[in-house]
Order: sequence, then structure tokens, then C-alpha cells
Amino acid sequence: MQCEICGAEIRGESFKISIDGSELTACGKCSQYGSAVGKRTPVSKKVAPVSRAPAGRTRRPPKKAPEMVVDELVDEYGSVIKEARESRKWTHDQLASKIKEKATLIKKIEREEIIPEDDVRQKIEKALDVKLTERTDDDGWSGESLNRGTTLGDIVTIKRKE
Repeated sequence: MQCEICGAEIRGESFKISIDGSELTACGKCSQYGSAVGKRTPVSKKVAPVSRAPAGRTRRPPKKAPEMVVDELVDEYGSVIKEARESRKWTHDQLASKIKEKATLIKKIEREEIIPEDDVRQKIEKALDVKLTERTDDDGWSGESLNRGTTLGDIVTIKRKE
């Protein structure tokens, strides 16, 4: 097992520590940088009352998460909008009045300075009869391509108290 802070192979006992709310497995040397997890601290019953579930109820199994299907904005959406607007021989002001938005907003979207919000995007799609989104899914992604050698210690600089 590797230390999640320095990346060294843990020889002997490993420690579960908490650093800023994250629970990590660390070697003895790095365990000083966090607080130990799993130690019980006594709490007054007045502060933390115990609630009991009704006897007849059973817990439902968690629902299976649906596959992630996401609509993403197409690359170069600004040029798609500009070409569609110019093919209709509309000015920025004419398109803006048709979708009831400001012309400066249309100009910024065409220059891709801002990403249009969903309601504005839908109005532009309807007015210009274009499709600005494409459907993507996460099926092709797998975490196996990640480098397993990188640890928290490779990324974080530890500041020592003086």
C-alpha cells in the first residue's frame, strides 16, 4: 500500500488521517500532517440525541444512477450562428429583436466571448433553425488510462508551522 501523501510504500502500520475534510491513508512520517480518523470522542446525549427508525420500516436499496447523457455546445458555435444569420441577411439588431435579447449579447456570443445560457441558446436555435448542441455520453471514458503513480504529495506543497 502506498502513502497517499508522499507516495512511499507503507511499511508497518498505516494511519487514517483527515486533512481539510479529506480522509487519507498515510505512513507514520506523514501522519503528523492531519488529525487521526476513527478515534471516538465522547458526546453528550443532550447534544446528539439518538434517533431510532420505526420497527416496521426497511431501507430501500439505492437507485441505480442513469447513464450520463449530456448535451454539449458544438465547437465554433459562434461561426455557426454568424453564418446562419448572414445567410438570412439579418443584422445583429434584427436577430436580437426576433429573440427579444440585446444585440451586444448576440455579438459576444458570435465572437465566442460568452457561452449562451440555455434559454438564449434555444431561442437562437429556433430563430435561425440551427442546432448548437450535440449529444455526448460518458461510455467511452475509462479511468484505466489515468497514471496511478501520481499522489497527493506530487501536487501539494506542505507548509510547515513555524
